[in-house]
Amino acid sequence: MNAVIDEDLHRSFGVILSELGFTIFDIRDHVLRGHQDDEIFQFAQTHKAVLFSGDLGFSNTLSFPLGTHCGIVILRFPNAMSTKMINNIVKKLLGKLKTNDYVGNLIIVSPGKLRIRRHKKNRKS
Repeated sequence: MNAVIDEDLHRSFGVILSELGFTIFDIRDHVLRGHQDDEIFQFAQTHKAVLFSGDLGFSNTLSFPLGTHCGIVILRFPNAMSTKMINNIVKKLLGKLKTNDYVGNLIIVSPGKLRIRRHKKNRKS
């Protein structure tokens, strides 16, 4: 799977995603730093990539409707938490997911917790 990493996440997060099998596109390497959310979103869709960000704007399902994208993952961690600790938690939680857990869905990752808001087509019965 492909992953787009937004500029608000630490570069070391790309290493974690690579270890989980993702091919990484960091927007800082693609001249997109400071661009609008819709441009970042479109870049992710063009690359058929899951979008990883800390920006709550991407969790707005009116702007980025469920089922219309390759997946959006929002990381919600306290500012005081170390990058190393965040990466370890995220690696453990995301390691439990399968490809179809991402597609079309919104995933919120926070300390010790993973929430998936599924597109109705992807909901488990």
